[in-house]
Amino acid sequence: MSCTAALVSNPAQAEGRIRIAEQFGIVYLLLNVAQDQKLIEKHGRKQGVEIDVDWVKLSGGAAINDALLSGSIDIASAGKQNVKGVASLGNFPYYLISTNPNVKTIADFSDKDRIALPAVTVSVQARILQMAAAKRWGTAEFKRLHRLTQALPHPDAAATIIAGQTEINAHFATPPYQEQELAANPKAHIVLDSYEVQGGPGSSTVLYATEKYLKDNPKTYRAFVDALAEAAQFISASPEAAADAYLRVNKSSIERALLLKVIKNPKVQFQVAPQNTFGLAPFLFQAGALKKQPTSWRDYFFQSPALASGS
Repeated sequence: MSCTAALVSNPAQAEGRIRIAEQFGIVYLLLNVAQDQKLIEKHGRKQGVEIDVDWVKLSGGAAINDALLSGSIDIASAGKQNVKGVASLGNFPYYLISTNPNVKTIADFSDKDRIALPAVTVSVQARILQMAAAKRWGTAEFKRLHRLTQALPHPDAAATIIAGQTEINAHFATPPYQEQELAANPKAHIVLDSYEVQGGPGSSTVLYATEKYLKDNPKTYRAFVDALAEAAQFISASPEAAADAYLRVNKSSIERALLLKVIKNPKVQFQVAPQNTFGLAPFLFQAGALKKQPTSWRDYFFQSPALASGS
């Protein structure tokens, strides 16, 4: 997905070890801050557990399977794994950017256009594009733009859009890459905002784990969620320090002023309680991506006090 993060367990290891796979962008700032400040280790000690944390940077379906890459909205469809959501990473608008001046809406894309996505079909961006197509042309036409999409990691896609020298002339992006594209290429413009499709701010990218991991590692799991909650508070209270943490962890060369602009954007909200995740469920069920239609967002999230205000 855009950038979907996954909590992955080592089945041979009980309490005290956690491997966290993340992708690229500010969407993962909660994880970046937790890593930089060693918050998981801190909360592990509060639970009486010394936690060994492994951080793995991944992109696209080659690294982890489709079920894990598809985010909270595809958790229930990964039946064998019993995957459920752990926490939100916050609310972020994802922009579908195009450098083709003739493309004003998704209806203007033609066979001459190519849209970069982190993973075709199953990424968050792919699902939102499907939902947008279904709203425009009807549910039966949700795959209408599939033929134009191409898997490409966000950093590579951003570089391509900024340079404007390949057949890829569109990118369903994530912050801060979408902001970099808009700032660096005068032809780049927003065709679609994910919030428009979702009906408002929504937690499109979430963390999730197997039920087995939670059962085998309750203290490590608790420490992880508590660390995320502290990271969210840290970002809200100290956006500049959070920006510095992002730059350190990602060894990023992004302009700090642009990074801060994204973090302070009123449309961006860093929180662990999911918001507006249930809006996508009916469409995914109709499209066959979910085997069973959830009756509530709680059907696909583990129970946690930190998520009490979710939706």
